[in-house]
Amino acid sequence: MPTTTSYTSNDYVQVRKPQVTVTATQTLTEADAGKDYNVATDALVITLPAIEADNIGMEFTFRNTGADGANIITLSPNSADGINGSIPNAAADSVASGVVNKDLVNTKATANKGDYVTLRAVALTAWYIVDGVGIWASEA
Repeated sequence: MPTTTSYTSNDYVQVRKPQVTVTATQTLTEADAGKDYNVATDALVITLPAIEADNIGMEFTFRNTGADGANIITLSPNSADGINGSIPNAAADSVASGVVNKDLVNTKATANKGDYVTLRAVALTAWYIVDGVGIWASEA
């Protein structure tokens, strides 16, 4: 996993995470964990690595950096894994069902610059949403 840089100042810790600009569909590996992925290109699919016993705890953050209403981001788990959890929203919470091999999508019509989701592998076959903003939908 990549390392983060921590700085201590005035009794708090500042953490700098590597930033990656995503411009094409890609498949991530365990070595890609710990980074923020910024996506401004429409209709990309980012495939998450398979969860295995030795990589539980890996974490990824995906951020929509495209224009409001112009950018769909699709996060696709490995075929044996599911995405679980929810993102609270004013209108209605975004809920990921945890169904295996179903994508999590930042819906284009409601997408806003700055929408993001952080996913952590917490168990075999289980990604969990640990933070997020925006409207994200589970694939039907």
